[in-house]
Amino acid sequence: MSSVLIRNARLVNEGREFDGDLLVSHGRIVKIARSIEGENAAVEIDASGQWLLPGMIDDQVHFREPGAPAKGSIHTESRAAVAGGITSFMDMPNTHPATLSLQALADKKRRAAISSVANYGFHFGVSQDNLDSVAALNPCEVAGVKVFMGASTGNMLVDDPKILERLFAEVPTILLAHCEHTPSIDANAANLRELFGAHLPPAAHALIRNADTCYRSSSLAVDLAKRHGTRLHVLHLTTARELELFEDKPLAQKRITAEVCLHHLLFDDRDYPSLGNLIKCNPAIKTMADRDALRAALLSNRLDVIGSDHAPHTWAEKQRPYAEAPSGLPLVQHALPALLELVAEGVLPLTTLVAKTSHRVADLFAIPDRGYLREGYWADLVLVKAQTLEVSRQPILSQCGWTPFAGRRFRHRVSTTVVSGQIAWHEGQVNEGCRGLPLRFMR
Repeated sequence: MSSVLIRNARLVNEGREFDGDLLVSHGRIVKIARSIEGENAAVEIDASGQWLLPGMIDDQVHFREPGAPAKGSIHTESRAAVAGGITSFMDMPNTHPATLSLQALADKKRRAAISSVANYGFHFGVSQDNLDSVAALNPCEVAGVKVFMGASTGNMLVDDPKILERLFAEVPTILLAHCEHTPSIDANAANLRELFGAHLPPAAHALIRNADTCYRSSSLAVDLAKRHGTRLHVLHLTTARELELFEDKPLAQKRITAEVCLHHLLFDDRDYPSLGNLIKCNPAIKTMADRDALRAALLSNRLDVIGSDHAPHTWAEKQRPYAEAPSGLPLVQHALPALLELVAEGVLPLTTLVAKTSHRVADLFAIPDRGYLREGYWADLVLVKAQTLEVSRQPILSQCGWTPFAGRRFRHRVSTTVVSGQIAWHEGQVNEGCRGLPLRFMR
């Protein structure tokens, strides 16, 4: 790991913006000062006119390895992530095979150590028959435990009341929940097919997976967590109504937290006619009113973190009829530039965005020495230029080869990404020699 000196940056950290220099050595931030003189760093970057941010820590990605190489791998998707300002990710368990055993978890860690350009962690999955393994987990070995309380693949849908009661009572670490009420989804789909026939348009997705299907499941999860004292984190909120389930108070005072994802902040149901299956995802993108309520909630402590839920599928799969097209979209390559549109539009202060994408994620998952610009912390850094990024002119790094942001122009671009002290991305190029480190969880 070579030393890096970043000069003349506008640092954004812990609610403040200030001008200064930052020195990295042996992977860590060793000095932050108004001006750093007398240092001969191996790499020196003049960051005049640029923001220097702590790297985004993405608490929810689906990198598709093992099992779906045509959609993505840890290597391809981590390359895309560093281009989008993400320095650390936490991968979900619904791969093939699913991460339902310690053996599967170890295999993913081994793969990431070989190929990941970004820092990495992995969530453990819950099925109908692995609760003994979940209860015996070492909390420091996993990012979290993920339960699908809604439609999923294989045997990862967990909706049996007895299993849920035991899970919420015995899970030894943070429990992440995907909340949708499957019987309601099935009923809504049947009703729409009866009214309009079998060939529904993609816009039907928001009607089938509507606000009620989300609230019925997320309210159950919150109720279970309150009764059992579970440390619960509800993933990808999509509705205004669900916000009432979460308290507006500091993270340290909560045992029940919530995430919102960037596509639910940037798209709404008016986008289905033009984008169709490209924005089909679970839970569904909903109304502009829901989108605006989620944006407003970021200004409070009701929503704690912003993730991506990056979930690539092939272009061919997305061209199928609505009922056959899979749910999920690739997002990591443009994560930070897309979110910075909310700053440019005056929706969020930059300091709030940094808190929700870096500081609070590190705090929520108990990740030591990351998520902040602090001396002694790992150097996970992003330099951002106020310069137009034309998405369609940029090569797509995700294996799937497409993005729902095609044709868009963002007002900021990531010029440099530093991962654990290594230059991972600089001026449009990935450093193929960069290797991220495993995230630690101090619980």
